[in-house]
Amino acid sequence: MQKHEITLCKIAIADEKYVEDVLSNDRANLTASALDPKAHALVRLGALIAIDAEAPAYMWTLEAARRAGASDDELVGCLLAALPTLGVARIVSAAPKLGLAMGFDVASALEART
Repeated sequence: MQKHEITLCKIAIADEKYVEDVLSNDRANLTASALDPKAHALVRLGALIAIDAEAPAYMWTLEAARRAGASDDELVGCLLAALPTLGVARIVSAAPKLGLAMGFDVASALEART
């Protein structure tokens, strides 16, 4: 079996040692993912959007993405990329939360426009 097939099997059976190793620290998770740091952080951001996480949950992931070179446009681009899969309601819910985590108060900006 190829590496990705072995990994799929370990995940499918919730292999305790494998899962524990991957969750042991961020470096282990990054290495196991075979993604570059920027892609890894953007995937995590997408997951936070998908689960409708609250604004504070975004902070660490945004910092990791920025350290890896992601621009604010790329961070917001995650909302657009997830839109066809997650739907308008989830993205509308996530936008102000992501904005707050980025230091931008969407609600205040919208109020100021009226």
